[in-house]
Amino acid sequence: MTSILMVCLGNICRSPLAHGLLASKLPDDSFYVDSAGTADYHIGNLPDHRSIAVAKTHRIDISTQEARQFRISDFDTFDYIYVMDHSNFETIVKLARQTNDISKVKLILEADTSITDKRVPDPYYGDHYGFERVFTLLDNVTTIISKQLLSK
Repeated sequence: MTSILMVCLGNICRSPLAHGLLASKLPDDSFYVDSAGTADYHIGNLPDHRSIAVAKTHRIDISTQEARQFRISDFDTFDYIYVMDHSNFETIVKLARQTNDISKVKLILEADTSITDKRVPDPYYGDHYGFERVFTLLDNVTTIISKQLLSK
């Protein structure tokens, strides 16, 4: 089984959306998708209500996900680790034990070569529009990633 981890700062806005989107595009008998945060701010919490709402409007249910913090053991558990921005990338890479760990970590928007800014903006302090924008970015890139994974 191929395992994929989505990572953002608090694991309540961006990574739950990426998690829900990618999981909806892959067969669950061959792929396992999860998400985590680099910080411990929201451990055990549900995704932000705005992430839940925007996902729900697009028929994706992320309401049962629980925030957790990234663990070093995630390098052993996951084949791919997609991060939302450069800060998340640097935090995860600093925890790496070896080059194989580092090779698993990618900025999620690197999968979309048409995008120049490889940072998924954090919508937490914004309004509903920011969550919609993040959803659209992640919907597009998870379609690309799912096609890549399914072709392997």
